[in-house]
Amino acid sequence: MKEYYPLLAGTPLFADIPPEGLTRLLGCFAPAVRRYEKGDILLLAGYDTGEIGILLEGSATALKTTPDGSAVAITDLSPGSVFGDVLAGSTVKSPVTVTARSAAKAMFISCRKLLCPCAAMHPEHSQLMQNLVRTISEKYFDLSRRVDLLILKSLRSKLCAYLLGQAKAAGADTFSIPFSRAGLAEYLNCERSALCREISRMRAQGLIETYKNSFKILDRAALAREYQR
Repeated sequence: MKEYYPLLAGTPLFADIPPEGLTRLLGCFAPAVRRYEKGDILLLAGYDTGEIGILLEGSATALKTTPDGSAVAITDLSPGSVFGDVLAGSTVKSPVTVTARSAAKAMFISCRKLLCPCAAMHPEHSQLMQNLVRTISEKYFDLSRRVDLLILKSLRSKLCAYLLGQAKAAGADTFSIPFSRAGLAEYLNCERSALCREISRMRAQGLIETYKNSFKILDRAALAREYQR
């Protein structure tokens, strides 16, 4: 696992834990490492979680099935993404399915082992518990922001709100998003064709420039006005 230490250290779960601490933790946890092909399921909705997953290689998508049977993308996962952490310690079954978008590898840690430190009580275990609480709190607020986005009435306002949020996160008006057009349509819960038309209109109106999954906001004030309508 040492080849993945830089990746793990960059995750919110293992933040501020030095390499020697990671070695001790992984020795206690004895995590399972599993490989997946494109389309394989890493986590299935309706089943107990019980494990916290960390994507080591490849990409995946977390999907939630709506009452009409369609799937809505909740988030895209890339190397270093943590999943299953919010529900792993509860009796609630997973509400989402995580599917590999490419060949992937993931590490799984038993939540029981994580929540019950070994007799040695390594100091890094305390740091890990703090990180876990922080990660769950941040995901709660991410979900709240997603709900705020989805309840907006028009596709234009959803798109403007999303792009402004991405620009804020990037700290610049030029940024890349983690979605293709199809993925962004799923994320915004709209038709791909409608999304492409709206992006084309915004380009024609001089509000944005785009290249594949990269965007540049040309008129931040106009986007803010559209979002507030």
